[in-house]
Amino acid sequence: MEAKILEKQSFNRDIHGKEYNKILLIIAIMVGSFVSILNQSILSTALPQIMGYFKITASTVQWLTTAFMLVNAIMIPLTALLLEKISTKKLFIFSMLIFGVGTIVCAFSPSFEVLLIGRIVQAIGAGIMAPLINTVLLLIFSPEKRGSAMGLYGLVICFAPAIGPTLAGIIIDRWSWHYLFYMLIPIIVLDIIFLTFFMKDVIPLKSPKIDFLSISLSTLGFGAMLYGFSNAGNNGWTDTTVIVSIIVGAIISALFIWRQLSMENPMLEMRVFKSKIFTLTTIIGSILNIASVGSSIILPIFLQTILGKSAFTSGLVLLPGALLMAVMMLVSGRLFDKIGAKKLAIPGIVLLLIASIPFANLHQNVSTTYITVLYAIRYVGIALVIMPMQTAGMNDLSNKLLPHATAVVNMSKQVAGSIGSAILITVMSNVAKSNAPDKALMKTNALLYKSEILEATVKGINTTFLFVIALTAISLVLSFFLTDKKKDKSLISTDNIEQEVAV
Repeated sequence: MEAKILEKQSFNRDIHGKEYNKILLIIAIMVGSFVSILNQSILSTALPQIMGYFKITASTVQWLTTAFMLVNAIMIPLTALLLEKISTKKLFIFSMLIFGVGTIVCAFSPSFEVLLIGRIVQAIGAGIMAPLINTVLLLIFSPEKRGSAMGLYGLVICFAPAIGPTLAGIIIDRWSWHYLFYMLIPIIVLDIIFLTFFMKDVIPLKSPKIDFLSISLSTLGFGAMLYGFSNAGNNGWTDTTVIVSIIVGAIISALFIWRQLSMENPMLEMRVFKSKIFTLTTIIGSILNIASVGSSIILPIFLQTILGKSAFTSGLVLLPGALLMAVMMLVSGRLFDKIGAKKLAIPGIVLLLIASIPFANLHQNVSTTYITVLYAIRYVGIALVIMPMQTAGMNDLSNKLLPHATAVVNMSKQVAGSIGSAILITVMSNVAKSNAPDKALMKTNALLYKSEILEATVKGINTTFLFVIALTAISLVLSFFLTDKKKDKSLISTDNIEQEVAV
C-alpha cells in the first residue's frame, strides 16, 4: 500500500518536489506536438504553388522537405544530451521559441532562400521537441499507464497529418501558401504562454560533459547518410553523390557509435540495444514505418497520375484512414496496458498484411472507394502496433535510459523512412522504365503510347507494394518473438520507488 502511495505521489511532483497539474502539462506539450507535426504535413500540398511563386523547379523546392528532414534528424541524437543538461521547462520553451522564429521567417519570406532558412530554423525546434515529448510522457506515467499516455500522443501525431493536406488544400485554393504559416503563429504564441505557466521540470539533470567530437560525428554521419538516401529516390542509386554520401555517412556514423560505446558517459547511450525487447520493438517499428511511409507516398502518385484525381481529392481518399488510425491509437494504448504488446502486434500486422495484398494488384479501373476502405484497414492494423511497440521497448529500460532510448527510436524512424522512401521510389521507377514502350511508338500511335506508359507505371506501383508486403511479413515473423512482461504494482522494489520519487 505504501509503495502505491509513493508511486502515485512521484508522478504529481517535479524533480524539485513541487506539485503540478499533470493534465495541464500534457495539454501544453500536446499542443506543441500538434503544431509541429501539422507544419510538416501542410507544406507538401503547397509545394506546386511555391514553385510558381518563386519560379523554381521541383528539384529545388524539394529542399524545403529534404533540409527540414536532415536538420531534424541531426538534432535528435543531440537532444539526448540536451535533455540531461537543460531543464525540461527551459528546453521545451526554447524549442517552441526556435520553431516559432522559423515559422515567422517562413511566413514573411521574400525569397526562396529565406524560406529555406526558415524551414531549417523550424527543424531545429521540431528536432528537439519529438524526443522531449516522448521522454516527458514516459516519465510522468508509471509503466502500467504508459500505453494509454502514448496512445494519446499517437492520436495527436496521426490527427495532425490527417487534416493537414485537406486543410492546406482549402487555404491554398482561397489564399496563398503564406497563410499556412500565418495560422501557426498564434497557436505557437499561446502554447509558449501555456508552457510558461504549466510546464514543469520532470527529467532529472546530470550535467554531462559536452563531447564536441561526438556532436560532429553524429551531425556529419547521420546528415550525410540521410542526404544520400533522400536523393537516391530522385537521382537513382548509381548517382555519384548518392553513393559517396551514403558510404561516407555510414563510416562516420559507425565511428560515432564506436565512440559512444567506448565512453563512460556517452552523448547517446547505444547500450539501450542490450535490451532484447527494445531492440526487437525498434526493428519492428522501423519496418512498419517503411510500410506506412510507402503507402502515403505511392498511393497519391497512383491516384493523381493513373486515376487523374486532384491533390485535394487524393487527400480526401486518404483522410478516413488517417482519422481512423488516430482514434485507434487511443484504443491500442489502453489495450496495451491490459494485454501487452504481443497480443496487439500479431493481429495488427496480420490485418495490415491482408489489407496490403490487394494493393499489389491495382489497375486503371479501380474505384477510389475501394482504395479508401483498404487504406483505412491498413492503418487500423498499423495503429494496433506502432505505439504499443514503442512503449513495450521503453518499459524494458530504466528511467535514466529513457532520454537516450527516445532519441534512438526517433532516429531509427528517420533512417527507416529515408531508406524506405528511396527504395520504394527506386523500385517503382525501375519497374516502370523496364516495362515502358519504345519512344518510337509515340510518333506512330500517341494514344497507345500513353496507355502503355500508364500501364508500366501501374506495374511499378504494384511491385512496390509487393516489397511492402514482404517487409510486413518479416515484421509478423519477428512479432512472435515478443514477450510481455507483467509487473505487479504491489511489488515495486525500494530502488524503483526511490527512482520514481527522484523523478
